[in-house]
Amino acid sequence: MTVHFIGAGPGAADLLTLRATRLLAQSRLCLYAGSYLDAAVLEHCPHDARLVDTQDLDLDAIVAEVVAAHGRGEDVARLCSGDPSVYSALAEQTRRLDAAGVPWDVTPGVAAYAATAARIGRELTVPEVAQSVVVTRAQRDSTAMPTGESLEAFAATGATLALHLAVRRVRELAQRCAVHYGEDCPAVVAYRVEQPEELVLHGTLADIADQVEAHDIRQAAVVLVGWALRAEGFVESHLYSRLRAAGPSAAARAAEDGGLR
Repeated sequence: MTVHFIGAGPGAADLLTLRATRLLAQSRLCLYAGSYLDAAVLEHCPHDARLVDTQDLDLDAIVAEVVAAHGRGEDVARLCSGDPSVYSALAEQTRRLDAAGVPWDVTPGVAAYAATAARIGRELTVPEVAQSVVVTRAQRDSTAMPTGESLEAFAATGATLALHLAVRRVRELAQRCAVHYGEDCPAVVAYRVEQPEELVLHGTLADIADQVEAHDIRQAAVVLVGWALRAEGFVESHLYSRLRAAGPSAAARAAEDGGLR
């Protein structure tokens, strides 16, 4: 018996991996966060599986469910919104499972920021505009951010920002980002992207908060900020350039002549 931590992606039933659907189909217990998940995802579970919504459970109660299933010899599917590598409480849960001697594994999923980028048809890393993506969160009624991981520190780099757990503070965060990106920097807020209730707002740091408040979005949203969201006239990368096609010697000569960026 194994506990399977499964990335449920942005919540769409058809954005799960083949491995994820196979594991769901064999698990007698499925724990999921109902506030972030389209119910259609649960259709991958056996018709007689026990389904537990964890949105009102604390960590002790969740682990107790898993340990009890382990005692019954059942596989468990623990659905995580997005990808388990980010903001999934994977570390807290697996630490307790290790202490209880319960085996587990992890299946990745589509991160919410990646699903949002796909929905708006934008690459988040554009040559000479932004070559880094910072995935971070806002701090309010949550654990403290580590020293050095302030929003200002990340914004100062000019990287594309993917802000989670931030939509309730979007006005304040937009103002703080505007100091570094400018008020006309594009911003996108995606609510329940790839789900039936999906709403994607396009704006700038000057007006995105007005849109969010007008639609009363309070959760289940990711905020993207950065000039890559509206990049035009950018240079082409070396990846598919004629110099690369000509071979490494041509590229090396061009580099020596200052011909490559």
